[in-house]
Parts: sequence; C-alpha cells; structure tokens
Amino acid sequence: MTHNDSDHVEYPLSDNPDQVETPDGTTLSEITLEGIVDGEIDGDNIAISPDTLEKQAQVADQNGRPQLAQNFRRAAELTAVPDERILEIYNALRPSGMEKEKLQSMADELEEEYDAQINADLVREAIDVYEERGLL
Repeated sequence: MTHNDSDHVEYPLSDNPDQVETPDGTTLSEITLEGIVDGEIDGDNIAISPDTLEKQAQVADQNGRPQLAQNFRRAAELTAVPDERILEIYNALRPSGMEKEKLQSMADELEEEYDAQINADLVREAIDVYEERGLL
C-alpha cells in the first residue's frame, strides 16, 4: 500500500462511488438500502478497505494534515489483523508492567505476519517510551 504525493484524490470520496470499494470488491454505488433489506448486502460488504483508507490518507496529506494521514495508514494496515488480536495488542500496550519481550514479539508479528510496519513501529516506540519511564 504505497502512496504517491502526486496523486490527487477528490473529497468526498462518495462523489465517485464507483472508485470506492469494500475489501470484497463491492463498490459504494452497489450498496443500496434495497440490497441490504433483501439480504444481498451484509456487514462484510460494507467493511472499509485498505485502499479506501489510503485514499482518505491522501486527502489528509493534500490538506496539510500529516498526522491524520498517518492514522488512516495505520488503520489500513490493521484491516488485515483479526479484531481479537488488535484488542490483545491494545491491552498489552497499557503501561502496566508489560514485558518488553512480549511487546517486541507483538511488534515483530505485526511487521512479519500482517505487513503492518507503521503499527510495528508504533509498538516499538511505545517500548522505548515505557522503558525510559520505567513502566516495563
């Protein structure tokens, strides 16, 4: 999931509904109330895709909001991580005496298993801060 600063994405993305897709390839224009009522569209069809989050990140970059863009990119990476695992990692990041090795293992897992480099870097940064503050 790379981004190119020369790409220009128009906001709101909903103005171009055929260019916004869910992870299974359903376009925004295909998601209708009728489809939901008829059971043709379910929760999996309306999940956000990494590509859509990257487009939102590009909009944020274009508008001088790099921190927001980084948050969108972090979220895009996390779409590949199971919800249960995200909650385990989140809970492990609470500064309550977590073991450095366990946090490092989680960072490695994010990087190697889910290709979530931005999130792995965030966990490693937390390790450094917790270590400096004596919280590990």
